[in-house]
Amino acid sequence: MASEEELFASVDALLEEEPQLPPPAERARLREAAGITQARLAVALKTSTQTVKNYENGRSEPKPPRLEAYQRLLKGWAAKYPAHTSSAAPAPVVAPQPEVPGTFTGSAAPEQAEVAAPVQAPAALAAPARPARSATSRRLAAKKAAAPAVDPRFPHGPLAVLDGDGSAYGAGGIVLNCPATTIPELVEWTLRESGLGAPKLNRYGKDSDPLIVLTAAAAVKLGLPERLEGHEQRRSLRLPEDHPVVKQVTKAKWQLTQRGFGPWARIYRKAQGRDRQCVQLAVLSWDALDERSWPGVAEMESADIARVLGVYAMRVITPRGSTAVSGLELMAALRPPTKAVRDEETGNWVSGYNAGSLGTEPMDPAPPEATPEHPVVVNSGWKGGFLNEEAYQWVRDVDTLSDEECTLPYAVGLDLNTAFLAAAARLVVGLSAPDHFHAPKFNPKIPGSWLADLSHIELDPRLPSPFTPDGSRPTGPAWYQTHTLAYAQELGHDVHPIEAYLRRETGAYLDPWHDRLKNAYVDTLADLGVTKDLTDVEFLAAMEQHKQNDPALAAVLSAIKATVKGGVGKLRERPQGKHYKEGETWPALARPTWRPDIRAAVISKARVNMHRKLNNMVKMTGLYPLAVLSDCVVYPSPGESPLDFLPYAASGKPQPGAFRLGPTPGLAKLEGVQSMLWAVDLMEKGLNPARHIKGGDAVLDEGE
Repeated sequence: MASEEELFASVDALLEEEPQLPPPAERARLREAAGITQARLAVALKTSTQTVKNYENGRSEPKPPRLEAYQRLLKGWAAKYPAHTSSAAPAPVVAPQPEVPGTFTGSAAPEQAEVAAPVQAPAALAAPARPARSATSRRLAAKKAAAPAVDPRFPHGPLAVLDGDGSAYGAGGIVLNCPATTIPELVEWTLRESGLGAPKLNRYGKDSDPLIVLTAAAAVKLGLPERLEGHEQRRSLRLPEDHPVVKQVTKAKWQLTQRGFGPWARIYRKAQGRDRQCVQLAVLSWDALDERSWPGVAEMESADIARVLGVYAMRVITPRGSTAVSGLELMAALRPPTKAVRDEETGNWVSGYNAGSLGTEPMDPAPPEATPEHPVVVNSGWKGGFLNEEAYQWVRDVDTLSDEECTLPYAVGLDLNTAFLAAAARLVVGLSAPDHFHAPKFNPKIPGSWLADLSHIELDPRLPSPFTPDGSRPTGPAWYQTHTLAYAQELGHDVHPIEAYLRRETGAYLDPWHDRLKNAYVDTLADLGVTKDLTDVEFLAAMEQHKQNDPALAAVLSAIKATVKGGVGKLRERPQGKHYKEGETWPALARPTWRPDIRAAVISKARVNMHRKLNNMVKMTGLYPLAVLSDCVVYPSPGESPLDFLPYAASGKPQPGAFRLGPTPGLAKLEGVQSMLWAVDLMEKGLNPARHIKGGDAVLDEGE
């Protein structure tokens, strides 16, 4: 047991670890009393004038060894120029906080932002300061989320957007001065001085590395070309190894990952102990932010880009690539593969498996779960067929339309909110390698792939088959994921598998992923004025204008949805590049998260969920759909609103089991409205109305 002297010595050591500085306002008073300018002090401390300003307005704190030197200077000044008791109270200090989305409340130049003003609301609710540009004030009725506690290691949030003039715009309106003129200098500044980064999302995980987003002007200033040119796919473009910037990085003893210096570049050194040394860069003019996932963001002002990415980082994860990459990274960040465990023999702490995760080693899929070019398939000569668990692409045969349906004036499209995310909730998936079984008894609780014949099941031609993506009736034995066969049982049919590949160890691997993304989606919609307490009429009205309420937050919402779909897609990433040959491995196979069986489980459950609602709609309303495309379904309707055909109880409440309107994953929103004549015309041409109902235009010779 520790003695009192040992305990006091430990406590004293903690007290001496970090010098205590006077409050920011007092620092400014002492400097002014000594007649020293901020610029002169910056020279003495070997830093920038902007950094000194940040010290004096509370936006940042010095770090060793500058911390000790600054403390020594302030102590000397304090002895010479003691504060008078009659002096005015120090000005309020705005504590740096990570961004929580709010509304634009105006703009200010960086020089104005350095003077702290009395705070009327949490700083995190304010929009970022923007140099000499006005912005319209928008107030939303939605209740704002409370700001999370600030990690003292990362006082300036997870990321910054760097302009050509050296201004680095962070989340929450923070503006830092970055003196770097080369990429190695930028990396050093980011790790040593910027105060950027984000804490880990799981106790066994790792902190998020800081992200620096480079505008075109900043990229050119740092020696990078404004655009990457080449004939390959944009995402595979990178600087050649003999480029001066790549040589600078290597000379400074930094390393690039295997994907090199492209739109998303990671620059690192091997970790020293527990301290990671890694910075993520994103180059805007190299199309780092895909317009499909981040609509309009690349064209925004730097402060607004920082706001968009800051909200995403706080609610989802600090971006490390495309939204698909971020979706996959989020899975591993929330379920780290390892944790510290004590070695029973030596008593030392070592790295061990974290239960419920996918571990650190990649796993070969069962042959029917793989893709045709996978080594498992090519090397074994597998000819037994593959899982075909994909989202719906179904159009109803026009011959099955009744006269009554054809006389209805409108076709109304409903879109399910983040249908794949809803399917991931409480989804049990396999964690271990697959085992092969012959003539197994079907168990709906065991995740895996089953060979079964469902061709004998009679189906209503006015509904898509729940067993195939194109909605056609199965023609013989085929491989199905557990949820598909379980639904066949639910519909009252006998299921007799011929063989199966099943996993003994199982778990709800995606649960924390689902929870975090669901909260991100619901909270962002609420900030756009679409809340859970709205009536269906109010919900439809709010959804009509939510994107106009705040385009920046609308972009965050788009990125969250893309993260869901992209993350699920990445679980079965196919080989890329024209030089690939069947049977060769490809980079994605080296990941433990290359799990096509988990992707199949999500999509199977999502498709089953859709069919269950379609079936219940028939029972409750007698209505049959015209077409389904993934999470969008089109119905004939007597009116232009979903309220004209969705089932409601006598009390006015929506009927459970059918499609319901609302802002949470799995509930529906209006996708679009067109005339019934328009929909039938597309159906006769073999086109899918669900694909075009939002915009109304269709390429008439397009094949579905």
